[in-house]
Amino acid sequence: QVQLVESGGGLVQPGGSLRLSCVISWRDFSVYDVAWYRQAPGKERHWVAVADRTGNRRYVDDVKGRFTVTRDNAKNTVYLQMDNLEPEDTAVYYCHPEFTTYWGQGTQVTVSS
Repeated sequence: QVQLVESGGGLVQPGGSLRLSCVISWRDFSVYDVAWYRQAPGKERHWVAVADRTGNRRYVDDVKGRFTVTRDNAKNTVYLQMDNLEPEDTAVYYCHPEFTTYWGQGTQVTVSS
């Protein structure tokens, strides 16, 4: 059974940083692109960034230059380093192997002074 566990969220002041982790217990981890999504209160879930299976990375415009997505296939883990956080980044963050039905429980990120 595939399990995804996100961690690293919390409360941070504007301009601060957080590092999210997503551990995926799945033998096929290395052959899938893994993305981060976020869902703000009262809004739909949106794609944020992806680390594809070849190591390439892509970002939504809102986070370019502030967020960095990486993956460690040996650890079945994907990371999201978030710097210079803004209140608009407040959301529940989820990791998701693209084109699958697998989702984690999410981790809350709150940016507030």
